[in-house]
Amino acid sequence: MMLVAGVDSSTQSCKVVVCASDTGEILRHRKMPHPDGTEVPPGAWSEALAAACDGMLDGVAAIAVASQQQGMVALDAAGRPVRDALLWNDTRSASAAADLVSEFGGAQAWADAVGSVPLAAHPVAKLRWLADHEPRNADRVARVVLPHDYLSWQLRGGTADIEPTTDRGDASSTGYWSPADGRYREDLVALAFRGRQPRLPRVLGPAEAAGHTPEGVLVAAGTGDNPAAALGLGLCDGDVVVSLGTSGTVYTRSRRPSADPTGAINGFADATGAFLPLVCTLNAARILAGTAAGLGVEVTALEQLARQSIPGSAGLTLLPYLTGERTPNLPAATGTLHGLTMDNILPRHVARAAIEGMLCNLADSLDRLRATGVEPSRVLLIGGAAASRLVAEIAAQIFDLTVAVPQPQEYVALGAARQAAWTLAGTDEPPVWATPAMVEVPAPAGGTGRDIRDRYATVRKLLHHQ
Repeated sequence: MMLVAGVDSSTQSCKVVVCASDTGEILRHRKMPHPDGTEVPPGAWSEALAAACDGMLDGVAAIAVASQQQGMVALDAAGRPVRDALLWNDTRSASAAADLVSEFGGAQAWADAVGSVPLAAHPVAKLRWLADHEPRNADRVARVVLPHDYLSWQLRGGTADIEPTTDRGDASSTGYWSPADGRYREDLVALAFRGRQPRLPRVLGPAEAAGHTPEGVLVAAGTGDNPAAALGLGLCDGDVVVSLGTSGTVYTRSRRPSADPTGAINGFADATGAFLPLVCTLNAARILAGTAAGLGVEVTALEQLARQSIPGSAGLTLLPYLTGERTPNLPAATGTLHGLTMDNILPRHVARAAIEGMLCNLADSLDRLRATGVEPSRVLLIGGAAASRLVAEIAAQIFDLTVAVPQPQEYVALGAARQAAWTLAGTDEPPVWATPAMVEVPAPAGGTGRDIRDRYATVRKLLHHQ
C-alpha cells in the first residue's frame, strides 16, 4: 500500500494526515499549534511542520502542503525572511489597496486583469504597504512567496539555489497572477512595489511535482487552503461550500473564470485546472469564541445557551465585525449588538445573536455568488464551528437551503493528500476517494430566516451604509 501525506498549515495550527493513496483512508494524523497574530515569523510555520511530521512520514511516498492563502513572505537573496510574514487578516494595507485600485484605472480594470479587486488581504496591497512603510526592507526583497510556497520550498531543502514553486490555486490569490490568462502580471508587481521586481515562484500544473525532500519523498505542487478543501470534499455541481474557520469563506467550483468589479468575489483558480469564485469574511468562528468569552462560558457551552433563545434572538442583531471586515469592505469597523431592551439583554439571546450574525454575514456572501448566476442546490458546511448542530440548523434557516455537514475531518489536509496521490500516480484526473458521509439539515418552512436577514440588513445599512 502506497502512503501519501497532506499538510494543512492554517492560521492557528499545522495539521498532518497520512493516507492510503488508493482510498484516502486516514491512517495517521497530528496537530501542532501556530503563534497568534496577524504577522508571524515564517520559521514558526517550519518548526510546527517539522514537529508535526516527526515520525509521521515513515513509508510516505509523496507529500503536499496546503496553507492559509494571501500571506506575504518576503525573502532576501539568501532565502532569509526580510521581516515577519503579513497574513491575510492583517488590515494595515487597506489604504494601499484603495490607492492601487485608483492608480490602475479602477475596479473593473483590476477585475479584468486578475479576476479580483485588491483589498487589504491581497499580497499585491501588502507589497505597496511594505514599499511605503518599510522601504529599507523593501530594498532587500529578492523573492516574494506565499505561505504554502515557503513550506513546500522548505521541504525541498529551502536553500537559495532551489527555486520556490506555487500552483495556480494559490497564485490566483495574490492580485498579480491572472487565472484567465495563466500568467503573472509583472506590471502590477512593479506598480505595487514602486518599481521593484522581486522574483516570483514558478507556477506548477495541478498534478506537477515541485521536487523531492532530501530523503527522496515526492513533493507535489501544493495549493491554498480553500482549493485544497474543495479537492478534499470532491465538490459536485450545485455545491457551495461555507467554511466556518477563523475566517469565513463561501465558494463553488466553476468551469469559467470570474471577474467581479465590486471586489467582493475573488476570481480564484482551483487545484484541478478549473476555477473557484470565492467570497471571504474576516470573522467567522472567532465570533463564537469571542461571545463565549464575553459571557464567561466555554465555547462548547455556547450552543446549549443559545438553544434557550428563539429564532431572531428576541430582537437582538449582531453585526459581527469584531476584527474589522473584508466583506463588506469595512477594515476599521467594530462589532455592534443592536436592539437591546430590558427583556432581551440576557445571555441566551446574546449567544444566539452571535450565531445568527455570523451566518447572516455569510448569507450575504452567498448572495454575491448567486448574483453572478450561481444556483446552489445545497450548502456544504465545514470548519470548526460546523460541528455544532444548532449552527447547522440556523444555517439552513438563514440560507434557506439544505445544509449538508460532512463528518468532522481535516478536509484541507485531506485535499492536499489527494493532490499528492494524484501527482504520485501521474494520471489525468485525481484519484477517486470515498465521498465523505454527511448529515443533511433541510431548510425549514415559515420564512423566519428571511425576517432575521431583513433585520440584519436594516441594521447594517443604518450603521455602515452598505
